[in-house]
Amino acid sequence: MTLPVIAVVGPTGSGKSDLGVALAQRLDGEVINADALQFYRGMDIGTAKLPPEERQGIEHHLLDVLDITEEASVAAYQQDARSSIDAIRGRGRVPVLVGGSGLYIRAALDRLDFPPTDPAVRARLEAELADAGSSVFRERLRLVDPVSAERIEDDRRLIRALEVHEISGRPFSAFMPRREYHQPAVQIGLRVDRDLLRERLADRVLGMVRKGLLSEVEQLAAAGLRNGRTASRALGYGQFLQVLDGALTESEAIEDTIGATRRFARRQLTWFRGDPRVDWLDWQEPGIVETAVGLVRSSGDLS
Repeated sequence: MTLPVIAVVGPTGSGKSDLGVALAQRLDGEVINADALQFYRGMDIGTAKLPPEERQGIEHHLLDVLDITEEASVAAYQQDARSSIDAIRGRGRVPVLVGGSGLYIRAALDRLDFPPTDPAVRARLEAELADAGSSVFRERLRLVDPVSAERIEDDRRLIRALEVHEISGRPFSAFMPRREYHQPAVQIGLRVDRDLLRERLADRVLGMVRKGLLSEVEQLAAAGLRNGRTASRALGYGQFLQVLDGALTESEAIEDTIGATRRFARRQLTWFRGDPRVDWLDWQEPGIVETAVGLVRSSGDLS
């Protein structure tokens, strides 16, 4: 029996966490986090991390696995997520990925290889480009990877493409992702009316503030939040660090966070709508859990 991996995707604030738990309950599953900011210990309120008491006894994986000063890595996540998937499947249970970080979802689900890197090679190429110029480097790339040479416009990516070819012997374009599942999977997207989502996201941010977002940021700042390249720029956290620094009032930080969250949700929708494999359900659809279970069962023998 092949057990498909389930991924619950969509914009922030659409109810992914609740549906993920419900599906895990119905299908004897375990949840794997696919929200890059929920990797961080202590970042609970501002990431809407589901509290343990609301997880309904369902095992959750890849939550609270990084310190706020560490940088999240898609390549490392791919390895960790696939290890979690294999372990869950080995127990005869169903893996349920839940999150809105599109690249992380693809890393877990799709045939996606990450090109190697070598800081020494990159530094040498940067020095060579400074002397030779972009046109010379573009011609060098055209000889070994004409596809990338046509696509790439900036110097940074020119260097990256030549770095990858020098290290691996493969063209950078060979690492481009394909919409091809690494193993059987089904993606369920949650669709929310745009105006309703805008209102919901504003309420969500206000709710985080009422729960103590400023206090959470203050505690994390004392633990080194400003030194975390990823964590310090997270929605809400960057804004409320500025409150602590006196650069923004709390009201300004709230408005800035609401606007940034809405823009982020639009980018998430653009990403997931670009994948024709996603089955979209209205987040308020009556019987949404039953409908989602039906989609999963129709994609594999889970009876």
